[in-house]
Amino acid sequence: MTVPPPMAPGTDMLAVALGANLGDPAAMLVAVRPLLAELLTPLAVSSVVAPSSRLRWSPLFRTAPVGGPPDQPDYLNAVALLEGVRPDPDPLALLLELQELERRFGRERRERWGPRLLDLDLLWCGEHVCRQGELELPHPRLAERAFVLAPLAAIDPALVPPLPDQLPRCCGDRLADLLTAGGEPPPERLAPRPGWPE
Repeated sequence: MTVPPPMAPGTDMLAVALGANLGDPAAMLVAVRPLLAELLTPLAVSSVVAPSSRLRWSPLFRTAPVGGPPDQPDYLNAVALLEGVRPDPDPLALLLELQELERRFGRERRERWGPRLLDLDLLWCGEHVCRQGELELPHPRLAERAFVLAPLAAIDPALVPPLPDQLPRCCGDRLADLLTAGGEPPPERLAPRPGWPE
């Protein structure tokens, strides 16, 4: 895969992964999208560009489950990427708000990597690097997950996630290497759905 040269690491960005594999996953992601937008857009720096236009959504992808119990249904995954993030967001408070959204949509945390109605993962939050309880930023398995890299690369294949312990590499190249190595089937980009941006 040939992609343009990487842009500067996304330290002025915030990324949230969305996933679901129970019930009607597409309807779930469409339903949570406006509430997630309402939660994230105030975290953008005020400027002449409207904060809502700084929030970008990947297409939806169908992906095989990674880890967890066998015989789970496939997931639908996407990513929301907010550009121009204020330098002062509280990532732990944001994580708690994401978990509250999950609960509102019926999520029950029963087993690690088990099936779920809704999963919202904070991938990174500006320049924050931390380990605080269940919060670890940037997300420790971000570079190993095709179900995260494919949506990020669909937004911008040259995007370089801020991974402080690794060499800067764009999402498109990381995804190509991961798929070449095998291990999990490639994510399937879905046709546009009503209520989800293209």
